[in-house]
Amino acid sequence: MRTVELLRAAGIVLTPEEQKQIEVACFGLNDLPQQGLELITYINNDRYCAKDLVLFPGQTCPEHLHPPVGNDPGKMETFRCRWGKVLLYVEGEATKPIQANIPAQSEPYYTVFHEIELLPGQQYTIQPGTLHWFQAADTGAIVSEFSSTSRDEFDIFTDPHIQRVPVILND
Repeated sequence: MRTVELLRAAGIVLTPEEQKQIEVACFGLNDLPQQGLELITYINNDRYCAKDLVLFPGQTCPEHLHPPVGNDPGKMETFRCRWGKVLLYVEGEATKPIQANIPAQSEPYYTVFHEIELLPGQQYTIQPGTLHWFQAADTGAIVSEFSSTSRDEFDIFTDPHIQRVPVILND
């Protein structure tokens, strides 16, 4: 229920049906407080996708990219911070020092360190095939994602231990 409470604090209201469809992405790492996120997918069809990504304080979505799938060049996504602060890392010149805390057991699997800080109302577009990862600051964060079609099952993660199998939270 923490996800719904965090959304409500940010002024985002979910219908009862949307609440039943919250996806908890733990990536098979059994370390949800550090590596994972919660997702609400409002729409995902063959043209576009809209989601809210909920991250609790210090929670990290592991490094990954969205590869080409068939004739599709891969997912292009725009992240817009709605609440809190999110630290987004993409390919490019490394920021030194970074603000994020890389999960200790997964340090070898974080390889891109060009930092983009997003506060409420700020956004950034990630091009297809770009390695990226992101972490909420101490308050947590809510990020709206506007993208081309989402095909999460094809995402490529740097960490070979990650399993991208959706789990829907029904509480």
